[in-house]
Amino acid sequence: MIKHILSAAVLSAAFAGAAQADIKVGILHSLSGTMKISETTLKDTMLMLIEQQNAKGGLLGEKLVPVVVDPASDWPEFARLGRKLLTEDKVDVIFGCWTSVSRKSVLPVLEELNGLMFYPVQYEGEESSKNVFYTGAAPNQQAIPAVDYYLEELGVEKFALLGTDYVYPRTTNKILEQYLKDKGISADDIFVNYTPFGHSDWSKIVADVVALGADGKKVGVISTINGDANIGFYKELAAAGISADDIPVVAFSVGEEELSGLDTSNLVGHLAAWNYFQSADAPENATFIEEWKAYAGENRVTNDPMEAHYIGFNMWVNAVTEAGTTDVDKVSAAMIGQKFPNLTGGMAEMLPNHHLTKPVLIGEIQADGQFDIISQTDPVPGDAWTDFLPESAVLESDWKDLGCGMYNTETKTCVQMKSNY
Repeated sequence: MIKHILSAAVLSAAFAGAAQADIKVGILHSLSGTMKISETTLKDTMLMLIEQQNAKGGLLGEKLVPVVVDPASDWPEFARLGRKLLTEDKVDVIFGCWTSVSRKSVLPVLEELNGLMFYPVQYEGEESSKNVFYTGAAPNQQAIPAVDYYLEELGVEKFALLGTDYVYPRTTNKILEQYLKDKGISADDIFVNYTPFGHSDWSKIVADVVALGADGKKVGVISTINGDANIGFYKELAAAGISADDIPVVAFSVGEEELSGLDTSNLVGHLAAWNYFQSADAPENATFIEEWKAYAGENRVTNDPMEAHYIGFNMWVNAVTEAGTTDVDKVSAAMIGQKFPNLTGGMAEMLPNHHLTKPVLIGEIQADGQFDIISQTDPVPGDAWTDFLPESAVLESDWKDLGCGMYNTETKTCVQMKSNY
């Protein structure tokens, strides 16, 4: 009898050990609320990548287990569920967030508990945490090149900076305002407006944008509008009879997924700046699209943040393999210098500032909801701290040699990063 009890205990411990040996991957994306339109696809992307990795034998001989939560576009929920993922679910890594306010909500939790998160969306920069790898674009990989395109290719003389009212648009537009002034654009020729998440009445704002060009100067819109508010904005433009030839819009948060829910007939010719478009002509992209449609459905599209998760996930897999462990500090060290093919051709590399090298693409919206790529650069190194604000130009991030995300090159000291949210 004692022998049987001992055997049962040993078996129970063995099964418990096997369960604990699984590598858990937290997925922290909104599946409801205003950001559902953008984030649900990223959850699906992660599930596909995890399934594919398990088909290859998993990682370190263990199965990857996704742990999916829904913060429901409620920013404090990102912090609460991030803590749950790390303390209760015991995940080894988190892939998540879209808005910067959600990232900044969970950031203190990651740093307190030494969690690791991959953030896949373009953002305002002005941040470098040892616990986050930023696989989306920094301003010098999206916003600045978009402004340059307006100035150099379209002859835009007046700028309407329209954004959702939170940290990403406000900080990005602070950088862009200074950049435009440095380029000789008068403050009177820059119109800035912010609206809440989910904003729907765009008539006055669109009228104000039209009025900006009353003197005959060319007006261009830089859009940092996020989520489903984009639907109302583009509908109002069409209702006002404004085409891309009249007032072009370049968006930083509108991709193929957002367009798939819109009547794009009135959006043709408007622009988006990203680091990836589904229309990119590269063998890696053709394979990725085929795999995605086989997994998610023939009508599902790909987009830029999906590519960022694809690159980040594969780099994490390679870093874990190299480190021989999922230990956060060891994996983070192995992440720096990781290279992996991006989906537009060429190679992405993780820099010591936890940002990627990324090509910059300008795409023109087509009637079918896809983008005609009209401009593409060589890979640009992501800059954690902008060169266009004096207080940031002196800062450097280097987690490899300096062990600091906010190193002041003038005082030669590492300073504590302060949230701008």
